[in-house]
Amino acid sequence: MAKFVLAGRADCLYYAKAELLADYLQKNLPHFRVHKITQNPDDWEQWLMELCEKNGWKHKRSPIIWRELLDRGGKGLLLGGFNDFMEHAQQYYNFTLDMMTGLMKDIAVENIKTCIEVQKEEEELQSLFNPMHVWVTSASAPTCYSLIPMLANGEIFGLSKEIWLHLLDSSHCKDTLQALVMEAEDLAFPLLRKITMHTLSDDTFLQADFVIVLDDAFPMNDKSPETYIKEFPDQYIQYGTLIDQNANKGVKVVVAGSSYVNLKALVIMSHAPSIDQHNVVALPTQLEFEAKAQIATKLNVKAAEVKDVIVWGNISGIKHLDLHQAKIYNYDSAVWGPPHFSRSLLNVIYDSNWVKKDLTEWSGRWQHRSGMSAAHCVAKVLSCWQEDSTTEEIVSLGVISEGQFKLPEGIVYSLPVQFQNGKWQVYNKTTIPEEAEEKLTLAANELIKEKETVFGVQQDAQIIIEECKEDDVIESEAVISTAISSDAVLPTMENPSDEND
Repeated sequence: MAKFVLAGRADCLYYAKAELLADYLQKNLPHFRVHKITQNPDDWEQWLMELCEKNGWKHKRSPIIWRELLDRGGKGLLLGGFNDFMEHAQQYYNFTLDMMTGLMKDIAVENIKTCIEVQKEEEELQSLFNPMHVWVTSASAPTCYSLIPMLANGEIFGLSKEIWLHLLDSSHCKDTLQALVMEAEDLAFPLLRKITMHTLSDDTFLQADFVIVLDDAFPMNDKSPETYIKEFPDQYIQYGTLIDQNANKGVKVVVAGSSYVNLKALVIMSHAPSIDQHNVVALPTQLEFEAKAQIATKLNVKAAEVKDVIVWGNISGIKHLDLHQAKIYNYDSAVWGPPHFSRSLLNVIYDSNWVKKDLTEWSGRWQHRSGMSAAHCVAKVLSCWQEDSTTEEIVSLGVISEGQFKLPEGIVYSLPVQFQNGKWQVYNKTTIPEEAEEKLTLAANELIKEKETVFGVQQDAQIIIEECKEDDVIESEAVISTAISSDAVLPTMENPSDEND
């Protein structure tokens, strides 16, 4: 079957003549098909240049005509302009066409009028369609399956914001993504305006308002961690470059996962120089929520009643679980108060052995995580990050260190933050517990070593211990006097399961 594509400037007389010839052939030949592309004269030259560059053609005039052997969109065989098309019709179909100049002009006038009307209608429709663009990488992961309903039902962005959801993954995951798209469409979420599939290309992250990075991978047995760290950042360098080129300048990037989360966020922000570094964060929230769940079980309360648990350090490596700021609400005790009344967690838990030892055992659940918990953590941070969101709750977040708490600058470090009016701020009304200083120094050095491995830059770690003692000893002693020796540390998982999300 012959399929011809005719493209031309709307006011071009020869394009009008080619149209008439193609219409006649299509009407009289059963296997002849034609597709027409009419361009506004103002857009024609740029459009023609991009078309020829894409297909490796050389053509400078209107119209341009090619023959496709595939469905529309496949690369075709260039015929040329109107004269080439006429010669083809004479040779293969024994047909010639005579047309008066007046008729050609009438068709050209009609073409330009129709082109302007269609363009105006498209602009009006586009003005009504202004969704929030949300991109999700590694979208075939179970986390994305649980996250889509939260994104599309108004739970995160509110009931007035429609979203265009972009699912990004490798071509090998095409079948999984197609099934995911079909199921999301079947559920008919009122706020899900559009959902599309993508593989990595020059247009990735186009118009992105939010980017959710779900990628997770672990070094193979035949590779050392140092070798793996040198190899894996290429993907995130590409992410950062494309975000910098294509995303909206106010884009917010959330990096989730279980492997080298801090480093991934650092690589992305380092290769997206036009994006505010405060808009790229890593998520330790899942560790925080799991700790809250264990504490809630111990105290026989709901996990939602436990607040302000802090995870310091390297989310995927050396870290410290800090309970000094933690509070508990609606606790059944001799002292009661209104719903906003809270008590210090360390004043409620009297079992120091449980805090120092048993609390760390929940980390074994790391091997059995489903996508549901990871999706909930992403949703939590995105909800807090909305412009109309203000909360006094302390949340752990991997953010760029700017010297807070005497920590080294230029690394992504898990710190306590609070969200207000769409922005996070480091919670500076706390101090690093004295017994945790050495561990947090090790975490900082670990992150600096990872950074040096990737970027090849040697940096001196600015350790926190002495200056922190001198500046904050009074406040620190007041807090620590009520605290239990905090060995409640989230242990580094050397061999996490491949099922992690």
